[in-house]
Amino acid sequence: EVQLVESGGGLVQAGGSLRLSCTASGLTFDDYAIGWFRQAPGKEREFFSCFSKGDGSTYYADSVKGRFTTSSDNAKNTVYLQMNSLRPEDTAVYYCAEMGACIPTQPEGIPVYQWGQGTQVTVSS
Repeated sequence: EVQLVESGGGLVQAGGSLRLSCTASGLTFDDYAIGWFRQAPGKEREFFSCFSKGDGSTYYADSVKGRFTTSSDNAKNTVYLQMNSLRPEDTAVYYCAEMGACIPTQPEGIPVYQWGQGTQVTVSS
């Protein structure tokens, strides 16, 4: 069974940075995709990034492009989300998820197999 454990959320001032970690256990194959979602109070969950371990493909929604970056440590089965230039509107619960694929040219509609527990990110103005 795949399990995803997130860490790294917290409170930061606008303009600051945070790095989220998503550590996967139970993944026995070499190619998987990790997606990042967030849900702000009163809003729908938003898919904004994904990463493919197999070919290193990445996708970023316009809302985070240029500010957020995904990387991985394959030895640790961990994917990182570096978040820079944070804004108050980035405040949300952030989730990583195992996805069927990360296709930068067609990022939407990919099935999610497993969710992390979520971590709160709060950006103060």
